[in-house]
Amino acid sequence: MGQRIAPHIPVWDKSQRQDGTFSRKDFRFDKKGDVYFCPQGKILETTGRLHGGTTLLYRASKYDCTPCPLKPDCCPNTPERKIPRDVNEAARDKARALAETEAFQRSCNDRRKIEMRFAHLKTHHGFNRLRLRGLSGARDEFHLAAIAQNLKALACRKV
Repeated sequence: MGQRIAPHIPVWDKSQRQDGTFSRKDFRFDKKGDVYFCPQGKILETTGRLHGGTTLLYRASKYDCTPCPLKPDCCPNTPERKIPRDVNEAARDKARALAETEAFQRSCNDRRKIEMRFAHLKTHHGFNRLRLRGLSGARDEFHLAAIAQNLKALACRKV
């Protein structure tokens, strides 16, 4: 805790709706009160019950949604609006904010290069499992595979 490690992995965000209705970002979350506010200013509260072990469900009142003029854009097929929120959403928000930085983009490009090397080792050099035992055996086997990969790259390079 408190080590200030920045996660450089993408966050899968499935909160954007495809049917043209309001997404979660159209609702304002109040961290202090642990409630969402809809575009009309009505409150969506949670019971505190976890769904699926990690998700809180915030619900608006049916009595607030039924007469609302924005209902066709918010929840046309249900009596009231529900918004799922992961218990770790604050950390996910920080990771989303980091994803917009230049350092994150550089990190993704570097990671892609390295992971392509590992994928190439697995698919073209049969490096899908280690055959030698122990940490030193794994290290030796990996070094041999990396040497073979580098020699192959040098041989294929046009001078």
